[in-house]
Amino acid sequence: MTKKFPSYTWFLFIFLSLVGIFLFITPVNTADGLKVPVALLANALSANVVSFIHWFAWIVFIIAAIGSVIAQFIPVKEQRTLFDSLFRVNWFWTIMRILAVIFATMYLFQIGPEIFTSENTSGLLLTPDGGLVTMMFSLFLFAGLLLPLLTDFGLLEFFGSMMVKIMRPLFKIPGRSAIDCLASWVGDGTIGVLLTSKQYEEGNYTAREAATIATTFSVVSITFCFVVLETVDLNHYFLQFYGSVIFVGLILALIMPRIFPLSRKPDTNIDGSIPDDKREDVPKGFNAFSLGLHNALSKADSNKNLGKVIGAGFKNVLEMWFAITPVIMAFGTIALVLAEYTSFFKILGMPFEPILAALQIPFADQAAQTMIVGFADMLLPSVLGSGIESDLTRFFIATVSVTQLIYMSEVGGLILGTKLPLKIWDLFLIFLIRTIISIPIIAVIAHILF
Repeated sequence: MTKKFPSYTWFLFIFLSLVGIFLFITPVNTADGLKVPVALLANALSANVVSFIHWFAWIVFIIAAIGSVIAQFIPVKEQRTLFDSLFRVNWFWTIMRILAVIFATMYLFQIGPEIFTSENTSGLLLTPDGGLVTMMFSLFLFAGLLLPLLTDFGLLEFFGSMMVKIMRPLFKIPGRSAIDCLASWVGDGTIGVLLTSKQYEEGNYTAREAATIATTFSVVSITFCFVVLETVDLNHYFLQFYGSVIFVGLILALIMPRIFPLSRKPDTNIDGSIPDDKREDVPKGFNAFSLGLHNALSKADSNKNLGKVIGAGFKNVLEMWFAITPVIMAFGTIALVLAEYTSFFKILGMPFEPILAALQIPFADQAAQTMIVGFADMLLPSVLGSGIESDLTRFFIATVSVTQLIYMSEVGGLILGTKLPLKIWDLFLIFLIRTIISIPIIAVIAHILF
């Protein structure tokens, strides 16, 4: 080791990193199933603000929309301000923020067509008791303030050096991404996306790496998997189900980074710079462990001013509230309206019927209708398939829906609200490719089990 670090730096690295691991990665058994502590904190806060959180969300949407419109007519200054961070977006995202205000207003005041006031569309997002957007406000508060425990005190640097020989050759992503992936698999996909976005903005991932991690490893929580299985009445198959999800997920993680569109994303940082090819090499005089420890302590030493870290955390919270939640509201509502009130996803699913029939999936015509609707919301396929009188088919539908990963009512909308280098057509194409690849694998597994 080339530098001697003070005991305070060691304390920051060891203690705060352990707290971060506990909050974001350690599952805790609760009455509602396994949850990570940060999700429990968000749930507890949500329960105490249920009487007004939807109105708070509405006010945030209004401020975000008005601020974005004003920003279109104010010249850009040399030094980027907090106002720029919160409101300076292009006209497309400004329109999305305006749509969020319109959709929220129609639902909260129950005015306008039923398709926008229904509990199955805007209500699924904005209802104060468990709505996705309202829940996101609580989660973003804790995630914004507490994510630095994972990112700013050396944990990623420590594991990055040791995991590079696994993550880089297998999945074509940096070693430090192991923590992002673990936070998603054990915690929740939204936490993984937020962590990945922050790392991309700080220049630790290239565009290709960030896009790969966000769309390949941001899986749903174990608790949500229980909900999916309960919906299709197959709770007693949880081990087989989750084992299948992990198996297929790993196969897709090996394939997706090597094919279009992820393989075509540029290997450049967010500022357009080209990263050093040797940035993960082990220098002379170090091994993987000692290098990881040195990098971790250097990172912790650079963040000894905890007041500055906390201030940056509050800024993260505001950016998440004003930039991400309106996008989830706008895109989520549009996707759910298409799913609930049109034949859009049903028509898109029709080409899958002969494929499922060839794979001998019972009730192939009904199962085919669920193959694309998951792009709107991951639970919809299981809801639509819950009445099919075949355990094999219901298992097949549930497993496919979870391995698809991308859905606009949560992870998809969240990705679009961040600075991650992914557009909606990227997300749909990735969703479609994951579906096509996973269908025959899951069909074989389902036939073996049933």
